[in-house]
Amino acid sequence: SGGHVERSVLSPGAYVDDHAVVSDSILLHDVRVEPGAIIRRAIIDKNVVIPAGMQIGVDIEADRARGLTISDHGVVVVPKGHLFS
Repeated sequence: SGGHVERSVLSPGAYVDDHAVVSDSILLHDVRVEPGAIIRRAIIDKNVVIPAGMQIGVDIEADRARGLTISDHGVVVVPKGHLFS
C-alpha cells in the first residue's frame, strides 16, 4: 500500500504501509510494516508489527540494544510475535 519493496520475499498476509521501505529481507506470515519504517537485510518472523518510523537493519548496534539477533553476516532476525516498545 504505497510502500517500496525490493529484493525481498513477502509471505501471505505481510503488509507494507505507505512510505515504508523493505529491501533484501524476508517477511513471514502476518508481518505489518507501518508507515515510514525501514527494513534492510532482515528476517521478520510471524505476527510482528514494525512500528511507524522504526529502522531495522540500518543501525546494527541499535538492533542489538533492542535484543534482536544479528547473524555473523549482519542479517537481523526478529523473532515470532516480538513486541517493540
